[in-house]
Amino acid sequence: MIEQLKNNPAKNFFLLAGPCVIEGEEMALRIAERITAMTDRLQIPYIFKGSYRKANRSRIDSFTGIGDEKALKILGKVREQFGIPTVTDIHLPEEAAMAAEYVDILQIPAFLCRQTDLLVAAAKTGKAVNLKKGQFLSPEAMRFAAQKVVESGNREVMLTERGTTFGYQDLLIDYRGIPQMQASGFPVVLDVTHSLQQPNQTSGVTGGMPALIETVARAGIAVGADGLFIETHEDPSVAKSDGANMLKLDLLEGLLERLVRIRQAIL
Repeated sequence: MIEQLKNNPAKNFFLLAGPCVIEGEEMALRIAERITAMTDRLQIPYIFKGSYRKANRSRIDSFTGIGDEKALKILGKVREQFGIPTVTDIHLPEEAAMAAEYVDILQIPAFLCRQTDLLVAAAKTGKAVNLKKGQFLSPEAMRFAAQKVVESGNREVMLTERGTTFGYQDLLIDYRGIPQMQASGFPVVLDVTHSLQQPNQTSGVTGGMPALIETVARAGIAVGADGLFIETHEDPSVAKSDGANMLKLDLLEGLLERLVRIRQAIL
């Protein structure tokens, strides 16, 4: 599956995009429908992203989800209704088989990329595995995380750059890391929106710099990222999670058009 995404006939980057968390069925279907129309027109391979539960929150009163089974069934409905792959995060080994019934790619959050039992459980489902680089790891170190999946019998692996911790409240993207991780033989995705987070705010709510989404995305395509990860919402100001760094859905199509032109220019 991952090689098909990377080696698509249009020679385009592929896109993982959707809301940070599944907030409801109607919203998820609307977003999936709009992005599917955009990506079909632009010949961008598309995977719908939505977390069925947010386990890593700063405060105990933060929104975590609408219920695991309910959210996973919505992801399954998106896949069935639009004929597109879906991706979601898992946090514990016992979640892997449950989520694998509804999605095509299991995503390992950056903070958990060294959790061997979690990686092995994801690998054994036979689903593709997206390993997000820990904010504390070098790009070269991610080959060891990938090896855990491969040595568990699954070569369907992609790696995702999402910034490196800089001080307490910021992240920096080292674009050298994209070709460095590609040297391991796996496709590399740039997580545009999470790279622009500003964590550890005194309010307990993560901040962000959405005005720089296009800057970061353009740079990622220019250095040869195989795919992009962009969280998007109809109205980020009322999003239940990560609204501070999500892209407003109305802005996505124009951004993708410009990114396709950059991609074509560097081929």
